[in-house]
This record gives sequence, structure tokens and C-alpha cells, in this order.
Amino acid sequence: MHVPFHFSTCFLLTLGLLGACQMSKPSSSPTTDTTPATTTPVWQSTAYSLYRDSIVQGKHTARAVSRHELTSDYQSPANEFQSPQVSFKFSVNGKDNEMPPGQDHVVLALPQADGATQETPVIVFGKQYVDRTPVPATTYLSPNTPLKIRLDMRPVLAAFQQQGFYTLYNGQKLYKDDFKQVFVAGNTAPLSWDFDNLINKPQLELKDPNGDGIYETTVVLHAHSDVKTTAGQWKQTFDVSGFPHVTSDYPLLDALYNLALEEAKRAVEPDGTFRTGQEWAGVWTRDISYSIILAQALLQPEAAKTSLLRKVTPEGRIVQDTGTGGAYPCSTDRIVWAVAAWEIYKVTGDNDWLRKVYPIVKQSIEDDEQVAYNAATGLVRGESSFLDWREQTYPKWMQPADIYQSEALGTNAVHFQGNVVLAAMAEQLGQPTVAQEATERAQRIKAGINDQLWLPDRGYYGQYRYGRMFQQISPKSEALGEALAVLFGVADAERARTVVARTPVMDYGIPCIYPQIPGIPPYHNNAVWPFVQSYWGLAAAKAGNETAFMESLAAVARPAALFLTDKENFVASNGDFAGTQVNSSVMLWSLSGALALTYKGLFGIDFQVDRLAFRPFVPQALQGQRKLTGFNYRGAVLNVEMHGFGNTIRSITMDGQPLPDAAVPATLTGTHTIRIELSNQVPAAASQNKVAHHVAPTTPTVRYSAGRLTWAAVEGAKAYQVLRNGQFAGRTTDTHFSIPATAGYTEYQVMAIDTQGFESFASEPLPIEVEKFSRNFKLEATTGRSARPYNGYMGQGFVETSTTINKTIAVRVTVPATGLYAVDFRYANGNGPINTSNKCAIRTLRKGQQFLGTVVMPQRGVEEWSDWGFTNPVLVQLEKGTYPLTLSLEATNTNMNGEVNQAMLDYLRLTKVH
Repeated sequence: MHVPFHFSTCFLLTLGLLGACQMSKPSSSPTTDTTPATTTPVWQSTAYSLYRDSIVQGKHTARAVSRHELTSDYQSPANEFQSPQVSFKFSVNGKDNEMPPGQDHVVLALPQADGATQETPVIVFGKQYVDRTPVPATTYLSPNTPLKIRLDMRPVLAAFQQQGFYTLYNGQKLYKDDFKQVFVAGNTAPLSWDFDNLINKPQLELKDPNGDGIYETTVVLHAHSDVKTTAGQWKQTFDVSGFPHVTSDYPLLDALYNLALEEAKRAVEPDGTFRTGQEWAGVWTRDISYSIILAQALLQPEAAKTSLLRKVTPEGRIVQDTGTGGAYPCSTDRIVWAVAAWEIYKVTGDNDWLRKVYPIVKQSIEDDEQVAYNAATGLVRGESSFLDWREQTYPKWMQPADIYQSEALGTNAVHFQGNVVLAAMAEQLGQPTVAQEATERAQRIKAGINDQLWLPDRGYYGQYRYGRMFQQISPKSEALGEALAVLFGVADAERARTVVARTPVMDYGIPCIYPQIPGIPPYHNNAVWPFVQSYWGLAAAKAGNETAFMESLAAVARPAALFLTDKENFVASNGDFAGTQVNSSVMLWSLSGALALTYKGLFGIDFQVDRLAFRPFVPQALQGQRKLTGFNYRGAVLNVEMHGFGNTIRSITMDGQPLPDAAVPATLTGTHTIRIELSNQVPAAASQNKVAHHVAPTTPTVRYSAGRLTWAAVEGAKAYQVLRNGQFAGRTTDTHFSIPATAGYTEYQVMAIDTQGFESFASEPLPIEVEKFSRNFKLEATTGRSARPYNGYMGQGFVETSTTINKTIAVRVTVPATGLYAVDFRYANGNGPINTSNKCAIRTLRKGQQFLGTVVMPQRGVEEWSDWGFTNPVLVQLEKGTYPLTLSLEATNTNMNGEVNQAMLDYLRLTKVH
């Protein structure tokens, strides 16, 4: 997303001064506080400029009228010129299942003199329609353009009548009983490419009003009511005098601090819990946890405690919020709760709190160890922390079962830190055995991250490991994970400096992932999240990278000032709040991040078990005086005055006396004055990897026939890389690849590589002649078939497993030869959609008493019980012979629903992979 860009802070300041000669700043409104407005930028990039009292981006200005009032004339460019070319697809049951990726219908919604409703032709489901009429120059989509979209479903309905199912483009059977709804997805609002959430947009559902098989809906494109706007003024109205007060030589930053304080107070609900955001009601585990770690533990510790305890199950486990395939264990980042709980303890020293949270953390980690830890890699399974919209960060072929067995950077970083926290808690409470076990787990995870995810040629960690029988690393960067690896100490000091210097960063901030995924709208893809930017800024400060820290401060200030609220996210490629799929104002972790950059960044406040230390970092561009007054620390009130710049303390005193180790003891009481003089030395020069917006190639779809792999040409690809069992097998510029005969199990994948060397995701693993290496074992023969009226099973039937039915299923298998086998099950779970809810089914696989692994059966669609798929494969060494394997519901298999833990099982598949 950026072109490499290297400069020291001194050069940056010089550039800012030169740039000021070439640009005019809008006349400054007088400020009512002490610091006069200036006409020289404090800091600037090619995209925007930061002044003491304002931010200027193009023709837009945000200004601090005072430290308690802001104005902004920002208008979203998304409301200006939109193309009349509309791309869309139809979607049965909210899935991307009409045509292959990259194949869309295209129509032109050209302006009509009378504003009449335009109609598409009647488009047959599964047959691409493209209107190739050239778009006239300077012709744009008119506001409030009605478009009737018409779909011919008669071939699908006829197949239902003739054979009971319709075969989709990918060979999957859509059974009549599983057909619920048909939607339209697309690129122009209110259309959206977010297939998983089409069900929440009733205007995008097509209906057949007269039963003739022609479905239709009318949407209003570029609707005036959808125009994205923000407020033009913010003026402080809440009393925040109980919070710490900040003043500096920079009125804009002080006003943004006060804005964040007011929104933090506004975020506390009447029941004492945090509201996640203006558009996000309720308490969400990861949101509140990341917010508490950033700032809310020190700012509002009681609300932080109440919120965390709201996210504990009756059995005393941390709640994993609803998510992919029915949440836990497809998502496993709940353990960040432990890090937040520990932060509260470090701030408050509350031993009652420590004793309350310790067993919750201990039990949750012990459950995770059996359900999600991979002993072979040292890593923890589960989707990327916070990046919980499947299509936004994973290839489309990956099902929730695939996501469960992926091993993601950010999730592993929080599991590492969760175990570090458990060890520290245990030490405080006199539990040395637990402390030792947790420390050993933490070290295994740390080693796994550094051994399995580090990309030495790129200088940062890979996004995740993914695949099926064999895994490889996705080389995309993942911003939150990179930051946490630095902050939590997964990366050593040298590696931390490298990560901060070389992870891709764009003009408006650090994108969640880089490069972007094609055909996916901004949300986690092509987006900057201010809370992630804040963690990145704190990581930059820890690594001593002034360039990255200063730019992070600016990247968090810019959107808050222009939008006059702490937004959830914005588009990475243009910095705009409009265009992302969801974007709440008053977002708890965004405002907490802004506060953290002040408390933990500039003032360097570092809470420890027995003291509060100061590790300040003030970029030279922000040099001067700043004060933090009324800061409560346990029994003390601190008033801090700081002068100068740099990240080295020249002198620090408390009440006029030197302060040893730049730290105040936890036993301190009363009111005290701390004075910090910084060294005014610029840290060692360090750069950032500034890159341009870039979209990776589309993931190929690969087929096999007669010794050859084939795939369609990928737009923009200059070459293709072929993987055999997750390893490099060849490179070609053709769209085919001949493969040698093999005596053992083999699967292939293909990646497209563009002219800049960026890779697509690897294609779905394609096993070659898998029937030679697999055996299927029917389950109904030993357990008894279910009477439920579902279709699509193999053999004579299927069996049900739930909390009351077939809690243990024994399957007698014959292993033809000793070796490494993959054990998986064909299953159905219609208890919820693919992207939310909490009814993922979980079971433990054993051979006698020997634990073999965890089998996960995620949700596949609401009441879609004839939609069958495979669980994650459990790789295990098996001896030749005939013996039973058992699949059981055990205590650690409790899901987040607690009551519904159900699936249908067709057969067990045994595949010899080595």
C-alpha cells in the first residue's frame, strides 16, 4: 500500500518546514487557551498536515477552537462521483455460491431523464450477464437511482422438483429443504459484498411475488438518506473533572484528549458496564479487554471489573463472543481477558480481585490447552484475534473448520501473554506449580511464533499458518499481531526493531493486513483501526522508533479531529470513514487507544505489580511542556510536569527529591508533584516501511485431470507458484502444471504472483486420487441411524450427537499399515449461520485412554442440515490393526452456548498421509 519511504525525524522536520513554504494554512481561529496558533506544521506527510491547533487534509480542516471545543468541515468523498457500473451476484442462503470468485454480473445504471426505475434483464442464476456498453465520460451514478434486479430461478426450482437438489458451480449439492432465501450482493450501496451479513439486510432479499420462478427486488442506489456525514462541531458537555487533566503546548492534542475523556465517560452504561460503541450495544470480550489494557484499567477500573465479570460463563470460564462457525473454538482469543484482568490488578493492587479472576483464567487456559493447543508446532489454533469476519482476512475456500485449525499471529501473542499473566497471578497467590506450568506453556508458544511464523526475508511475522493436511504461512502482515509480538516480548529487542521498521504502513496508518484481498470491501480488509494503530504506536515507542511513534500519534489524531469522534475504523487507501462495512462512533477501544498514547506513550506510564514506573517518549516534533494532573495511583494522587523531548530521562524528581529508578512505590499515599526533564536527544534514526495501496491477486481455483493441474488465468498475474504438500513444487507462467505420479498421499495448491511479487492466497488443497489412501467407516452400523429427515448423507443414514444423544460414539476402524493418518468426520450442523452465534459442536477423539485430538464441527447454515462438510483433520500416528476410536463429549468440550452442542455425523474418514 505504500512506496518505501525512509527518513529520520530531523529530516522529517526539515521537510515539514520546507513544505510549509509551499502550502497555505487556513486562517487560524484564536484559541482561548495559552498557546497561540502557528502557521508551521508540527508534522506532515503527503496526505495531511498536523499543526499545533489543527489538522489539514486537502481542502478540509479540523481546528481546536479551545482545549474543549473542536470544529471540522470534513465531507466524505464517497458522496461525490460514483460510477454507474454496478457489479453484483446472487446468493442463496447468504453464501457466495452462484459463480466462481471473480465472475460477476455487470449492469449500467445510467441517469434517466424522468428518474424512472431501471430494470436489469431477467438473469438466469449461475449464468453471467455483462453489459459491455462503454460508460460515457463524466457520467456518474445519479442520487436516488432505483434499480429493479430480476433473477430467473426456474432452473434451480426445476432441479429441486426432478432430483431434490441443485448442483452449484463448485459441485456442492443444494437440497430443496435447505433452500431458504436468495439475496443480491454487490459493489454499490446498499449492495454489499459481505455475504455473511446479507441476512441482516432485508432489502437485498429477492422475492417471487406471483410464483413464476422470477425473483426480484428494487434497490435505491446512491440514496440521499445514505449520505455519510459527521458533525461539524464538538464542544465538551460532560463533567470529566474526576479524570486526569492534560495540558501541553498543543491545543489540538489536548482537545482530542478531552474528546476521548468525554466519550469514555459516555461509554459507561447505567448497569456499570462499558458499551462497546455507539452502534455496538452490550459487552464484548475482546473489545473491552483491549480497551482495558490500553486505558480503562487506569481510568475507570470499577467499570472495567464489572464488564469483565459480565463475560464469564456460569462454569467459571471466559466467554468467547459469538463468531465464525459458532464461536469457540473457531475463535480462541478470549484469553486476552486475562491480560486485561491483570492490568486492573497492577493498577489497583486489589487482592480480592486477583483471587476472583485467578481460577477463571486458570480453568480457561487449561481448557484451551486440550481443545486448541497444537503440540507439534507449539502454537494455538483459532482465527486471528479481533479479525473475526471470515471473508475479510481468509481465502473464501476456508470453512470455519479450516479457520479453527489455522494458527494466527495475534491470537498466539495473546495466548503467550495470557500464560505469562497466569504465571504471575500464581506467584502472587503462592501457587508455584501452576506458575511453572504456565511459564512452560508461554515459552512453547513464544518459540512456536518465532520458529513457525517469522519471515526473515520480510522482517516481520506472517499472518497465520493455514491449510488442511499440510500448512504454510500466509506472508501478509497482520498489524495487531505484529504490535503485540513487540509489546509482549515475543520478539527480542533486535527483532522488535526490525518488525517496527519493516511492517508495511500506509499514508493514513497501518492497515490491519497487507496487501489487501481482492473483491472484499473495507472493514478489516483495506482498513485502519485506531485501536490497532495505538497498539502499533506503543510498540514503536518500546522499540525506540521515533518515526513510527510520531506517525502513529498523527494517524490517531487525524480521524478523531476530522470526524469529531473516535470512529471504529476507516478506509486505509483514502482515510475516509465512509465505505467500510460498519463504522461506529464513540468506539471504546478507539478512544482508549487515543488515551493510551498519552498515558503510556508520551508520559510512559508503566504499571507494575509493586510500583508505577515512567518510561516517557516525546518525539522532537512535539517537544515542549506538558502536564498530567490529578492522576490517581492506588492511594496517591500524582501531578506530573514534563519538559523536553526524547526517550531518555535527564532528571526526575518527586516533591523536589530525586526519584530512584523513575518509579513511585505502590505504597505511596497523598498528593505529590513529579517533574521530568527529558534529554532532548533524538533517538537513533529508524524508518518505517511506507508502501502504496496494493491488492493481491485473486486466489486460483485448481482442477486435476490426467496428470495435470489446470486453472483459469488470474488477472494481473505474471506467474504461478505450485505447492506440493505445503512446499514449493514449481513455478510457471502457464495456467497448467504437469505433476509426477506419486506412491503416497499428495495434495496441491497454486498461488498467483503479480508483477510486484505479491502472492495470492494458496488455492484450496486439491488431493490427488485421495480414494487410494482413504477409508470410510459408517457410523450408523454401531450406533443406530437417526430418524431425522435430512438428505445428502452417504450409505444408509447418519447419527446424531448432542448433550443427551450419543455423547460417546465408538467406531471400529481397520488400519491397513502403521503410519501417520488424518482422522476426520463428515458432518452437518444447521444450528446457526456460518459467521455468528455460539453453537459450534466439539468432541474429543481418543484411542482407548490416549488423547488423539479435538474434533470441531462448526455451524454451516441456519437449518441447513443437508449441507455436509468435513471436520478438521486430526493427524495421529496409528499402528496396523483393527480397534475402536471413540468420539466423546467431555467437560473441556463445553461450547459457548452450553446447552446446544449438536451435530449429525455421516462417517469417519481415515486417510494415510505418510
